[in-house]
This record gives sequence, structure tokens and C-alpha cells, in this order.
Amino acid sequence: MSTINNLPTPITYQGFTGKAATANARDTIAYGRKIVGGAKEHLNSHATVVFVPALLAAKAIEEAVSAQVPLIVSVTEHIPVHDMLHIQQILLTQSGSRLVGPNCPGIISPGGKCRLRIMPYQQYMPGNVGIVSKSGTLSYGAVGATSCARLEQSLVGMGGDVFAGTTLVGALELFYGDEWTEGIVVIGGIGGEAELRAVESIREYYRSSRKLKPIVAMVTGKTAPEEQVMGHAGPVLRPGERGAEAKATALAQARATIVPHPGLIRVEMKRFYDGVQ
Repeated sequence: MSTINNLPTPITYQGFTGKAATANARDTIAYGRKIVGGAKEHLNSHATVVFVPALLAAKAIEEAVSAQVPLIVSVTEHIPVHDMLHIQQILLTQSGSRLVGPNCPGIISPGGKCRLRIMPYQQYMPGNVGIVSKSGTLSYGAVGATSCARLEQSLVGMGGDVFAGTTLVGALELFYGDEWTEGIVVIGGIGGEAELRAVESIREYYRSSRKLKPIVAMVTGKTAPEEQVMGHAGPVLRPGERGAEAKATALAQARATIVPHPGLIRVEMKRFYDGVQ
């Protein structure tokens, strides 16, 4: 996946005969993308969306990697941890495939008319704000906020699972190098250290890049108690982990602009676009 506005096509669906996959494929076709079927052989697909039940999803992902499909987006939630550890090891041994997910909102590029996953595509506008999010719901809030400010967007939603195929850093790097992206929104949360790794990435980006893009960040879960599973995606603040406030502080120290809720994303991003520093 060279740039976010040059996403691959055509697309296959693994689990295509299921109701969810069929309905989703219908929407993707309506959005303007070519669906070539549910199997890779002889179809020359460049991307696949995995709509396969949790206990079989890892096998489907492994098959896609073996077929060297460049972009794999996994919808499935609750894939067993050991299965994803196996997938992580497979991904480390190759460079031909990128996995986004599992348990993620997916990727959408309105400018390239490409939608891979389940996001409500009607509210997206082709443009140059890149949104990187662990949360699907909050990514939609960020899209709504930027659309209200007439700031169009593209999205990489990598999901909140511990063993994500594409991390916050990986998604950020896509937007750093994308010539169409002029501003970046990052939405993180409690649990894990993905946001702290993103801090180092952002710090290095601001230190080494000539053309700097403004970064607006939000970290959810400031009132979440320790060891309490939050929502269906299951983020948990473990004892000893840095919470939302600490992560937000670290991002601010890396020169990201912090907002407390999605409604302020448009205010801060519009301020950058209007040239008010």
C-alpha cells in the first residue's frame, strides 16, 4: 500500500457467502470499487476483506498472506490470542502483505473511492486530513467533526486489539509519506503502549521532516478504573500502565495538539489550516 490515496483494487471477500460480507460488498460496489469474488486464484485481487468467524479467521488471514495479497483487512472480533500470535510471527517473515485489524473499522479513502470494511461511507468527503484510530466509533466522530468544518478526510482504523496487524505507528507512517495528506488526527486510548510508541514516532517525524503536518490527538479513557474492561473491544488499564492522562501528556510533549473530545478536533485542525498558530 504505497499511499493512502492509492489503495489497491480489485478486492476479494473471504467469507463472501455470509450475510454480513454480502451486504458489505454490495455497499462497497455502490461506493465505486470492483469486487471480483471470494477466492484469490485467477482473480488478480490486490486486497481482501476477511469476514470469517473468529475461530477460523486466523487461517483465512494466513491463506491471504500465502497468496501474497498486498492488503488484508480483518473485520473479525474475538480471534483467539494464540491465533493472533501465530499471525504476528507469519507477518514478520514476509514483506508482501499488510494486515489491518483484526477487530477494526478498516480503511477508507474517499479520494480513491476505496472502502475496505464497515464504516458509514456517506459522511466521508475526499480530502487531506488523515485519521488514525484504535476506536471505530470515535473515528466516525472525528470524521463528523472534520466534515462539519469542511475538512475532508481519509481513515486508517487499526482496531484496539493487543496484536494488531498495523499499529498506530504503522498507520502514522502511511500519512507522513502521503503527498495528499496535510494534517493528521490520532485517536488512542487506555491499554497497552501503542500511544507511547506513537509519541516516539511523532517526535522523530517533527525532528527529521522538512514539510511538517499538524497532528491533533485525543486519548480516551481518562475516567476508566484499573482492571475494568471497557466496552465490546475490551481495553483494560492494567496496574502500573500509563493511563489516558499520562499518554496525552506524552503526546503533547511530542508537539501533538491534544483535544479532550472529538468536537474540538475540527476547531484545532481548522486553526492550522487557516494559518493561525
